[in-house]
Amino acid sequence: MTTTALITGASTGIGAEFARRLAEDGLDLVLVARSENKLEELAASIRRATRSTVTVLVRDLGRPDAAEELVAECATRGLEIDFLLNNAGFGTHGLVAEADPAKLAAEIQLNCVALTELSTRFLPAMISRGRGTIVNVASNGAFQPLPQMAVYGATKAYVLSFTEALWQETRRTGVRVLALCPGPTDTAFFDIAGEDFASSKRTTAQLVTTTKRALAKGRPSVVDGASNALVARLGTRLLPKRVILWGAEKTVSAR
Repeated sequence: MTTTALITGASTGIGAEFARRLAEDGLDLVLVARSENKLEELAASIRRATRSTVTVLVRDLGRPDAAEELVAECATRGLEIDFLLNNAGFGTHGLVAEADPAKLAAEIQLNCVALTELSTRFLPAMISRGRGTIVNVASNGAFQPLPQMAVYGATKAYVLSFTEALWQETRRTGVRVLALCPGPTDTAFFDIAGEDFASSKRTTAQLVTTTKRALAKGRPSVVDGASNALVARLGTRLLPKRVILWGAEKTVSAR
């Protein structure tokens, strides 16, 4: 039985690495992003290297109706999605008072609304089949507020909370659910956010390995990297809120 994975934000970075690794594992792919040229280049390279069937669907999931249209397109093409990776998203950097309200609204739409819609629309069929996987990409920034990245941090806190709750709801259904929380990773994220404040970065390959291990263990969430996990899981619980906010702002401030 062939398993099909749908990956949003698949054209570069984390999404592209997952696409390559899942194809190596024998999964067929549905690659979704806005950049047709990058998607086609990635699809061609995967087809050359593996036997996977790769379908390219060019979509801007930041549009309000895009998630519904994507699910309908998969149904029309007879694509049964067994593995959903909600990876599409972006971050903004700067003070809320100086931000473009439309861009912040788009950030919420993509990071939260589209992710929720796709999870909700694909989940019932997975439960009916008694198998499936949903991985939602949150962030280690989900564990505390992020002054100067306030909306990004809030959206990722939503993703973490939503996904961990979904994990509990689906525990006895055969569907695996995971909130993946990367720290700074070697992707184009910082180019889009407008600031590169990371002193060190994990690779996308390490992130995929972390995800596979967490899924195998049945965990509701995982933070990539031991030091990132220590700060996210323990530091935010032990320190006073004012210290956490000061430290978070220092972390994401331009160096």
